[in-house]
Formats: sequence, C-alpha cells, structure tokens
Amino acid sequence: MRASAAKDNPEIKDNPVKIIKWISILLLAVTCNNSCKISYSLSGANTGQLKTVSVQYFPNRASIIKPALSQYITDELRDKCQRQTNLSLVNDIGQANFDGEITAYTSRPVAISGNETASLNRFSISVKVKYTNALDPDMNFDETFTHYEDYDSSKSLDQVESELTELIVERIVEDIFNKAFVNW
Repeated sequence: MRASAAKDNPEIKDNPVKIIKWISILLLAVTCNNSCKISYSLSGANTGQLKTVSVQYFPNRASIIKPALSQYITDELRDKCQRQTNLSLVNDIGQANFDGEITAYTSRPVAISGNETASLNRFSISVKVKYTNALDPDMNFDETFTHYEDYDSSKSLDQVESELTELIVERIVEDIFNKAFVNW
C-alpha cells in the first residue's frame, strides 16, 4: 500500500474513522517492526562475553584403554568449539574450559535369547567433564555423559568398534557442547 493511499482514496479521505484505522494499523506495524527484534546466534551457541575456550586432554581412565580414543574425543570437542562458536581456542586455560576423562568403555550383552545366548550387545562410552565458565560460574558443571549403541552379537566388537565409536563420540561431544553453550 502506498503512503499516499489515504490522500488518493476518496473512501478513506472522506471518512475520519477509516483514516484513524489506517493510521493505527500503520503505527502498529512500525511499532512491531521496531520492538519485536529477536536476538540469536547463527551457531546456536550462547557464548555471551566469552572470548576464549580451552579443551584439556581427556585421558582414558576406563578399564579398557583404547589409546587413540583420548585424542579423538579431545580433538572432536575442540573442533566443535571452533566450528560452532566465535571463541578463540587457546592452549592454556580459557575463559571457558573443558577438562575431564574417559571413565567407561564397555561392551556387554543386553538381549538374551531363549538358549541363553546374547542376541544383542551394547557398546558404551562414558566421559566425565568438568566445565568452568570464568565469567558466569552459574554455568559450571561436573557431569558424566554416556551414550551407547547396540549391535548384533553375531559380530565381534572389532568389526563394529570404529563405526560405533564415531557415532557415540559425536553424540557425547554434542551433549557436552549443548550443556555448556546452548542454554535453552
């Protein structure tokens, strides 16, 4: 609608009630446009005033030690922080800091069939994380994150381990990141 619509339209021009309605609608639209602004981050991460983040090495303290797992989890969390935030990754202690350890790496039977053999096995990984936020201590947490995947017992763990580890670590890292930065 043109700005001069009231002036050019004889129906509106000759009717003061319609002029008031038209002006009210215009003012309401302008007011809503100016006051209904939503603040959001494209990454979804709420990093506030934080400038730096650090991810300490996650040692493997599980009963089964997979040497590459510590570095893999550490690197995945570092990469997630770099991809999803505008924070600078630092080697020392950042304003946001992740520290922790791998506490469980297990495979056990979960579905026993009629002849007392497992038809499914459950592979799980647990990571204990201590997160500190130097600018907002209310955001700090010390929590264990666990995920698992079930696999057919006709396969050995060696056959499925690489694929399942990737899936589980991805979920754990997502949970850690969300707990620290995506405060819904």
